[in-house]
Amino acid sequence: MVTEKIKQLADYQGKVAELQKQIERERTKALAHLHEKYGFESVKELIKAIRAAAGSAGKRRGRKPGRHRKHARITPQMKDKIKGAIQTGRTGAQIAREFGISLPSVYNIKKAFGLVKARKQK
Repeated sequence: MVTEKIKQLADYQGKVAELQKQIERERTKALAHLHEKYGFESVKELIKAIRAAAGSAGKRRGRKPGRHRKHARITPQMKDKIKGAIQTGRTGAQIAREFGISLPSVYNIKKAFGLVKARKQK
């Protein structure tokens, strides 16, 4: 009794697999001629039209994947060089560009070395 059900199950599984193959073949055939059905010369033109119809909804927002900014590693030697550049009278923006760091980082280094002028008290 159980063995008969197992055989039936194997038969049904075989039929399901064959049906899935048929569906895949039909789908592939239909997709291959989809551009003709809608009056386009090629698949590329159909894809271009679909993208245009999607408009900005198809565009991703935010950063592009894999393009994260690398943070500068500020070593003690680099801090000493920045200190020297500050003492020569260059602006913070010039120093930041030269060493490839952010302007706030330059100001933080200035503050750490005590090179920041105190504000006037009101």
